[in-house]
Amino acid sequence: MTIPVSTASTIGFVGLGNVGGKLAASVQRNGFELVVLDLDSDLVDEFVARGASSAATPRDLAERCDVVITCLPNPAASALVVEGTDGLLSAWTPGMIWLEMSTTDEAEITRLGTQVIARGGEPVDCPVSGGCHRAATGNISIFAGCERSTFERILPLLTVLGRRVLHTGPLGTASVLKVATNYLATANLVTLAEALTTMSAAGIDLGTTYEAFRISSGNSFVHETESQVILNGSRDISFTMDLVLKDIGLFQSIADRVGVPLEMNPVLIDIFTDAAERYGSREWSPNVIRRLEDATGVSVVAPGFPAEMIDDEPEEVGAEVPVRRG
Repeated sequence: MTIPVSTASTIGFVGLGNVGGKLAASVQRNGFELVVLDLDSDLVDEFVARGASSAATPRDLAERCDVVITCLPNPAASALVVEGTDGLLSAWTPGMIWLEMSTTDEAEITRLGTQVIARGGEPVDCPVSGGCHRAATGNISIFAGCERSTFERILPLLTVLGRRVLHTGPLGTASVLKVATNYLATANLVTLAEALTTMSAAGIDLGTTYEAFRISSGNSFVHETESQVILNGSRDISFTMDLVLKDIGLFQSIADRVGVPLEMNPVLIDIFTDAAERYGSREWSPNVIRRLEDATGVSVVAPGFPAEMIDDEPEEVGAEVPVRRG
């Protein structure tokens, strides 16, 4: 008989960066025993100061935990943590659960997940969506690709990490859907950059422009978040150009594999490749608008907008999102 995950479980968290650190904080804030690991010792020390334990290696972490969460920048980093020297698999025991919360490749999560299953474990590809500001408050959305029995075991933990939790189907399906949502967000960001720059060049007040877009059919989640930090000038959405290129590259790979001749995504790849070459791969992704500012001499900034997004909604216990059938 499998035991549902609860606050009696010990959670291991590998990767305390922009997203992972906020998710790990939700785990800790809600009463779970937490063991953390990151290459940045300062990040680890912050969690230890709040009562977490630290691990020396992925193996050390796996030996002490019931559930292991990884949230890392790319598939290669995840592979190293899972199957490298002193990796998670070297200490895996039956009944343990692995949540891969990185945005990763479907084939890679399936490959690593097969090894977890072979050791009696339960793998889940479990990416998040909705912005770092919502990860900080536990109000982010979560996709989970896994067996239904595994999903029901981990749902109490997922509803602490996020507000809306969607079981997407078998292992790998969540990763496919996640890169599709990031493709849509990227397309929206580029069109917003063009619209905002054009309105500025046309002499339309940008505060008025923001509200016009917000109350119209042109509104979107990306507009209500990223347009604000664009207009502030900080462009800080805690997401970088190299991560955009990784995600839309993964989406292109899916489309190529299934024979869909995409037209928009190759253009987006060209745009962000150029922006990363000009401004640096670790530049904030909304600064893709600088390509247009530089080309036109137009400054797309306005007073009254925040330098970063903060979720002002109260933290709520999450729930599963029902899927329409029939």
